[in-house]
Amino acid sequence: MSENEIGKILLGRAFKVHTALGPGLLESTYEACLLHELAKAGLKADRQVALPVVYDGVQLDAGYRIDVLVANLVVVELKVAERILP
Repeated sequence: MSENEIGKILLGRAFKVHTALGPGLLESTYEACLLHELAKAGLKADRQVALPVVYDGVQLDAGYRIDVLVANLVVVELKVAERILP
């Protein structure tokens, strides 16, 4: 499956989660629900995947995390806001 096909499914499922839950919950709640939806769609998704930094030829754990990694191809960074200012 291509990144574009994954993206279409991902967006549809993300909108479904947001529509069902609405705004104002914790990011971890949306993340868990999105993973559930992606599993229902038959997509492999992992949450909170460590992302090391390579510096001076050395791989270092700098504490970076990928919120959701879909099919080892698409990185999803979730953000939660109570509202968006004009």
